Amino acid sequence: MKRVIVFLLLSAVVSAQEKPRTVLPQGGPGTVTLPLAEYDLLVERAARKPKPPEAAPLPFVLARSAFNLKLENDTVSGTLGLEGEVLNKGTTKVPLATDLTVLEAKQADKPLPLLREGATHTAVLAGPGGFSLSMSVAMAISIEAGRASFTIPAPATGHSLLALDIPGNHANIHVEPGLVTRRETLNGHTITEATLQPGKSTRVWWTTREDSAPIAQRESRFLSEVKTLMTVGDSEVRCAALCDLTVLQGEPAEFKIALPAGFEVSDTSGSTLISSEVKSDTLILKVSEPARRSHQFLIVLERSSQEHKVEAPLVGLAESQRETGEVLIEGVGAMDLTATEGGGVRRIDVQEASPVFRSLARHPLQAAFRYHRRPGDPPKLALEWTQFPDSSVLSAIAERATITTLLNVEGKTLTEVTLRIRNNAQPFMKVELPQGASLLSAEVEGEKVKPVLGPDGSRVPLLRTGFRPAGPYSVSFVILSSGTAFGKSGAYELGLPKLDVPISLLNWELFVPDRLEAKQFGGNAISASLFASAAQASLAGSFAEADDEEAGVGGWEQSGVDITSLQAGQIGGIVVDAAGSVVSGARVTVTNAATGATRSTIADSEGRWVVSGLSSGPVRVRVDAQGFKAQERQLDFNESRSALVGSTLDVGMAAETVTVTSDAGEIEREGRRIQQELRKNFEARINAPSQNVVNFQRKVAGILPVRVDVPRAGKSYRFVRPLVLEEETKVTFRYKLR
Repeated sequence: MKRVIVFLLLSAVVSAQEKPRTVLPQGGPGTVTLPLAEYDLLVERAARKPKPPEAAPLPFVLARSAFNLKLENDTVSGTLGLEGEVLNKGTTKVPLATDLTVLEAKQADKPLPLLREGATHTAVLAGPGGFSLSMSVAMAISIEAGRASFTIPAPATGHSLLALDIPGNHANIHVEPGLVTRRETLNGHTITEATLQPGKSTRVWWTTREDSAPIAQRESRFLSEVKTLMTVGDSEVRCAALCDLTVLQGEPAEFKIALPAGFEVSDTSGSTLISSEVKSDTLILKVSEPARRSHQFLIVLERSSQEHKVEAPLVGLAESQRETGEVLIEGVGAMDLTATEGGGVRRIDVQEASPVFRSLARHPLQAAFRYHRRPGDPPKLALEWTQFPDSSVLSAIAERATITTLLNVEGKTLTEVTLRIRNNAQPFMKVELPQGASLLSAEVEGEKVKPVLGPDGSRVPLLRTGFRPAGPYSVSFVILSSGTAFGKSGAYELGLPKLDVPISLLNWELFVPDRLEAKQFGGNAISASLFASAAQASLAGSFAEADDEEAGVGGWEQSGVDITSLQAGQIGGIVVDAAGSVVSGARVTVTNAATGATRSTIADSEGRWVVSGLSSGPVRVRVDAQGFKAQERQLDFNESRSALVGSTLDVGMAAETVTVTSDAGEIEREGRRIQQELRKNFEARINAPSQNVVNFQRKVAGILPVRVDVPRAGKSYRFVRPLVLEEETKVTFRYKLR
């Protein structure tokens, strides 16, 4: 019986071992076999909807606003510049300014329509992307007893700035709330710059009344908060302390500040400050309104430092009940700063400091601190730093290139290239000449040098850093090119040598003889005739003053007055004197005799003016200029057309008025005649050769070792090219030989 049971057990074990295992079916090539549980998990995950990206909390951001205002005729007007970014895709309504009179808005020099929603001006801008726009704004002046003021509604931007120009020598211009960062009196105008509090209405006021007599000092109690910005340089330490005072009791007429040892007071300012003086290392500040509950002062201290370590000047107000403060350290250039704190001073993150106070920094912020002054334990902050010299990025650079080319009727050219070189480590300057050109002579800082001819171009030796002169110096050379002989007419091309030294600004003057009529200039250099007339005049002056280190091209701004293409409803004109010279700054007043509507404007630097928005009817145009008789013209104006008025002023007293009566056609012809004469005189002056051409002609006659017939009479054409990097500069033109 036992044997039978054992046999059965063994048979069951063998049967279990021989049972075939389940094998998953294998798919064809490119398939993957998964267990059912994993397949279900993948299907569940695939059915889940992806989480949409989080949208921005606001569809737009206003980053910066800047007011540039000027007081004229009891009205403050100017521009408001706004910069920001639209975050959403498509068009977005962006509120720009509230409680502000907007005359015009532009974006990228194109008119920008605005929507008025209540007291807010709104623009529809496309996104996503940044935007920058400008608005012409105006504000009314409120005049009280001996005081004038106006209100600026600062937009809610990241930071807001103000630049204000007021006629007269106003000692104190107050900005509340805000911080005056610069005040300067220049040519009878007071220029003020300030930082405004974004999103707040700022009141600006000033007075020319005499300061009242000082009030006797009484027992007082006040709290103070001092924010200090320290500028650490290689030879000077500068400290700007902003003191905010809150009076709790009494009417203090003056405040005292103990000056740190070794520091001198360079400037003091404040909205209520009338005077300041230093007595026995104590700065005494006297205020004009002792009854005010708050005062704010800005104190600037300076001292020379050669040791690269200093005890920070943490100024404190005497008799203050409680004083707290912040300190920001900014460094000029690259440096490693070490600070040792004491007396309750503790280090904080730079971002924890006041945003308005951080905006005053002009250099990288190194550290920030905060303290609470305690009796008997004044705050202490010892600074020590290591300043690293700036490394040279370029081995050599030409700050300016002044080039003069004389072209004769045979097609030969003589070109003089004068460079203002700042060299750090380059021993030679490679000059790759155009085909068919040869190098005649070269000079370095007035001394003749011998160029070296190589397989890839000539090389002119340079002076390196450490040799005299230590700063920038001049390098010049003259090249001769045989060119191509001129026919009766055709096209011509001129080229300049290619240098291995980058050129910041290249000025090229081409002098052609009278027999050659040149037009239709092209190439990779910019013709001066494409710039505004003010820029052309300044450019012509820069060629004549090429040896002056500070000579440059100024006046590049295109004038905003264009009388060549007046639109319907516009009246424009030009003001000249009896000799035909333009009269700038003349005041033009246009009055509609039927409606009494008046438009006023000021003639620009070229004597041009334009007014718009007058309705049809009899119009009176009055022109006033200092030193000239006033002139009045009457004409019938049709708002469906434009009108051009030419005004010729006679020398005389401003009280005298000359009335000119003529029909509209005669007035239009007079304006066209004046405009054509001015254009003709201007072209003759611009095309006159500069002193560089005269000097080069003399040099060809007596110094150069080759004889070339150069023209003595002709016209000059000027070209400009910024930032030339190892490439050839070319000019092409069409010509006709007379």
